[in-house]
Amino acid sequence: MRSLPDTANRLIDEFSRLPGIGKKTAQRLAFHIMKSKEDSANRLSEALIDVKTKVRRCSVCAGITEDDPCSICTDPKRDETMLCIVEEAPDIYAFERTNSFNGKYHVLGGVLSPLDGIGPDDLNFKSLMKRLQEGMEIVIATNPSVEGETTSLYLAKILSDLNVKVTRLARGLPVGGNLEYTDEATLIRAMEGRTLI
Repeated sequence: MRSLPDTANRLIDEFSRLPGIGKKTAQRLAFHIMKSKEDSANRLSEALIDVKTKVRRCSVCAGITEDDPCSICTDPKRDETMLCIVEEAPDIYAFERTNSFNGKYHVLGGVLSPLDGIGPDDLNFKSLMKRLQEGMEIVIATNPSVEGETTSLYLAKILSDLNVKVTRLARGLPVGGNLEYTDEATLIRAMEGRTLI
């Protein structure tokens, strides 16, 4: 927008670089900040600076934290015999919101993707192997994408020689879903993974 001041255009451009933010949303955000009080904008800028200067990777699980190791890794109430392997740090918080898992986590930092040049050495596998203990249950919680499945199979293979129990998240029909609109792969997995009631 040529009629806007350069600083406003720069703010719109920066907002539009964020994932899921298009030009129109970036403009709305920029106009909101321009309309808001100065202390509101200052709090936002301080929060942005703080998240970049204070948040880091946990040296144990590779999740995000301000204190190293993170609160999950240091929690004595967590089940040391269960380890959930996820692709990225935000995946941890998807599980934490459900309160359904009381073990610990390990972040791979991505998935295997030979076409993109991402192999085992590019992911957090070495530190995973150091964390494993005999008798643990390893829950593989990668996304149900081609790369996630490839990573899951690779993990299952390298863990098969160890004395650990390897499980995978169940897959199937979503709650509230409609069979008519469900894709074939999901229906097949749901049928294969059926359980007694």
